[in-house]
Amino acid sequence: MSEEHGHDEDGYTGEAVLVFDEREVPVSVELRGYFQPIDGRYHWYGRVAANEQVSELVEGGARTALLRTPDGSATGSLTDPDPWRRYRVGGISTPPFRVG
Repeated sequence: MSEEHGHDEDGYTGEAVLVFDEREVPVSVELRGYFQPIDGRYHWYGRVAANEQVSELVEGGARTALLRTPDGSATGSLTDPDPWRRYRVGGISTPPFRVG
């Protein structure tokens, strides 16, 4: 169990693609997620490694993208970058990775 969240987490670390409208951007991601029994939905979240194309698109107003991994895809929201220019991404849906 994760001490931070108090529940079991699934995840994926590796290569992915962010699709903004029709523009595809290859990225590296670190993702985690868990089923939240209170609302009955799956919450997933993570970080997108620093990427100039992602920065350009998000700074231009794009805040939602389809995130594709080898195991699946899901639409997520991107927030402001951290000090290392990594964007947080997350969603409440079937995650873009295999759940164990």
